[in-house]
Amino acid sequence: MSAQSTSIDFDAFLLLIGKLNYSWTNTESLLIHLIAGLSGMDKEIATVVFLTLNTTRARIDMVERLSKLPRVADAERAHILALTGRIQRQSALRNRYNHCIYAFDSEGENPKSILMRIADRKDKLMMGQINDLDAAAAEAVETAISELQSINKDIWAAVRIYSYPD
Repeated sequence: MSAQSTSIDFDAFLLLIGKLNYSWTNTESLLIHLIAGLSGMDKEIATVVFLTLNTTRARIDMVERLSKLPRVADAERAHILALTGRIQRQSALRNRYNHCIYAFDSEGENPKSILMRIADRKDKLMMGQINDLDAAAAEAVETAISELQSINKDIWAAVRIYSYPD
């Protein structure tokens, strides 16, 4: 397949990234309800805790640790851990496009993302992983958006099932 046949509209791709970020942020904010329900806090206090934990990883860790308390029923714990696992599986793609720069060829075509992360290996550093922004990349983002929307609905269902503050 030639580069032209897989080429994408960069502006359309950026709109997809915006939708991915919106879907991510909207879904991540629902962790407030899980924190409130699992800890016995009201939503206002859980919001302060959520905002104080300034990374997604810390917020998910909080929810997972709260779910592992002995007072949480096994089925509830399994349900919550399944939800946080699904969120975590979407984080790699989100991070790829939120922690990168974009590059083009000399004609301003064939966009690529360049990951702005250092991978520290035993005896070398790896930097600047390059990925083509092609139809497959756009499809992966669309799939992630769809999964985040599904996770969002499933978190709201858990909030209702376990009578967490909404």
